[in-house]
Amino acid sequence: MRMLHTMLRVGNLEESLNFYCRVLGMKLLRQKDYPDGKFTLAFVGYGDESDHTVLELTYNWGVEEYNLGDAYGHIAIGVDDIYATCEEIKARGGKVVREPGPMKHGSTVIAFVQDPSGYKVELIQSGTQGAAQKSATTGVASLK
Repeated sequence: MRMLHTMLRVGNLEESLNFYCRVLGMKLLRQKDYPDGKFTLAFVGYGDESDHTVLELTYNWGVEEYNLGDAYGHIAIGVDDIYATCEEIKARGGKVVREPGPMKHGSTVIAFVQDPSGYKVELIQSGTQGAAQKSATTGVASLK
């Protein structure tokens, strides 16, 4: 078994695609409209769905905003240089809502950015996670 994707409902598909593709450097892997259901699915990620976990952006036609609730946390992306990555994100118009630095009560270096729908994306500096997390990490994303 492996994880295939995580789905987020978005209020503006074009803004979300711009954020995940242009700001975070993912690629649009596929997109399809479902007129009978009045929704569009767009899959984005850093690699092909056959061997990478990806993000499914679901746009329900006519729904511009969602109550994000308090159960959802964030998605996480590993990066080589968290400080340079945050500067790149800002330069591309992204919103850094927590600047890079060690997490409270730990040594993992993290930052948070926010997508146009309000979802949080955690950036984690490669090599700073605890041993248990590090062994489970299989790749590091780059915005280049």
